[in-house]
Formats: sequence, structure tokens, C-alpha cells
Amino acid sequence: MSESVVEFIGASKWYGNVIGLNNLSLSLPAGVTGLLGPNGSGKSTLLQLATGQLRPSQGWVRVLGERPWSNPGLNRYIGLCPEQDAFFEWMTGREFLTNCALLSGLGRAAARGAAERTLDLVSMTEPADRAVRGYSKGMRQRIKLAQALVHEPQLLFLDEPFTGTDPVARRDLMDVVIDYGRKGRAVLLASHVFHEVQAVTQNMVLLNRGRLVAQGNVRQIRDLIDSHPHRIVIKSPAARALAAELVHHEDVVGIEFKQPGTIVVETQKPDAFYARLADPALHAIAPIEEVYSDDDSMEAVFKYLVSS
Repeated sequence: MSESVVEFIGASKWYGNVIGLNNLSLSLPAGVTGLLGPNGSGKSTLLQLATGQLRPSQGWVRVLGERPWSNPGLNRYIGLCPEQDAFFEWMTGREFLTNCALLSGLGRAAARGAAERTLDLVSMTEPADRAVRGYSKGMRQRIKLAQALVHEPQLLFLDEPFTGTDPVARRDLMDVVIDYGRKGRAVLLASHVFHEVQAVTQNMVLLNRGRLVAQGNVRQIRDLIDSHPHRIVIKSPAARALAAELVHHEDVVGIEFKQPGTIVVETQKPDAFYARLADPALHAIAPIEEVYSDDDSMEAVFKYLVSS
């Protein structure tokens, strides 16, 4: 595969007067990338353009070096796990996967073998001979991911793949996605649930209202907003005495009292501030029990970037 497996070059998609994607330029490498954004941000439109379901109104889309629109041959190399269910409900799980493998271009013997391997991969071998219409939500999610994987595509598109799954199924499916990325394949995982994506990858693309908000590693994205005061949560049995001491430092721009024994400090220089917390003299004034950043979550970063 080339260095960039998915490229959007000034791509836009309009639905009448509604803009689904707005002049997007984006390049995605191999590995797992999280596509984050609230509902209506353009995630599904991006995936539909990348998988050839939609044609861009403007600009270009390249997947594995080719245009996906009107290019059925590309389907052999990409897999899609859509948000909506799309099954032949009367088929068994095994029949469904075997037919998906056949449609991707595998021969009959290869398709049967691929179905068996993939059923085992998503822990669906036991119920494989039951009709899909009788599957629970978690089982349907497993078999839906399996149909995207059955032909071992080079590039995998996942649209809200963990929705409706119980904690065990969610962890199992996350492990499958992580392992797929480690094999050098490319995965683009779209979700509006931040902690789910963070559990799978640190590489993110943030969308809002059809526009690219930020792209990169979680830490790199956080660095984009260093001008924004960094929020640090500190727990201490003498929180008021600690706040009285810290407020005099010039890099501290604000202190907020939370529940008893907890303060949130806003600082423009987090590295210097963290170093100061190690001062024994400060601990003599107020013992510090716990320190953590309130801004290092992807959700906090996204909220700030969208609102700024």
C-alpha cells in the first residue's frame, strides 16, 4: 500500500441546500485512525464517499490510489461495517458470511474457509447455524463486523461498530480492530463516543459540521490549544490552604473549588506548574493526595476546538 491509503482533496458533498462535507482535504495512513464528531458532523458522508456509495459534489476522493465512485473492483480490497443493519435475515450466520465472501470474489472453497476463520475471530462459531433474524444486538454487531473482515481487505471502514454491544462484546470487537491495525492494514473507525475510540487508537480525525477540526495524535491535538489554560485537578485535605499558596504564582490564571478537598487550577505553563508541585515546602503547607489533568481527554479537547 502507498503511504496514504485514503485521500480527500478539496472534497465536498451537498444534499440540496444541506452541506454534508465542506471542502475537506485529508490524508490517512495505514494503521487505525479514529474519526470523531457529534451526530451530523459528516462522519457517515465521509465513509460513504470513501466506499463509493456517494459521488463528491466537488473535489476528489482517492482510496488505495483509485477513485471509489463507480469502481466495483475496489470492493475486493475494502471492507465496510455500516451503522445500519443490512442482513439477509433468513440466512444463518455461516451462510451470510459465505455469501459475502463469494460476492467479494473468493471461490466457493475459499469462501467457506474464510467464513469459518472469521466466525472464530468474532466468537460466533457456536451460533453460526442459527438464522440471523434470531440474533441479539451484540451478535448482530459481531456478524456485521465479520462480513467486513471475511475477505481480508486492505482497508476497513467501521461506522459506529460498538453501538448496542455489552461490555464483553465491546472489548472483544475492540481487540479485533486493534489486532487488524497491528498487521499493517488500515482501519478508519467512525464514532461519537470518545472513550471507545481512545481505547483503540491515539490517532484521531475530528470533524464538525462537515469541516476538519483537527488531525493527529491525541497529544499533538492537545498541543494545538496550548494558548488555552491547562486545567489541573488537585486533591488535598487542605485544599483551601493550597489554593491560597498557588494563586500567587504568575502562571496560575484561575482556581476553582469543586467538592470538598478538590480544586481545579488553570495554568498557562503546565510543565512549570507540575514541577512546582514536587516542592516539599508546598507539601508542608498542604499534602497533595492526587493530581491529574482535566484537559487530556479527547472529549475536552474536542469541545474546546469546536467552541473556539
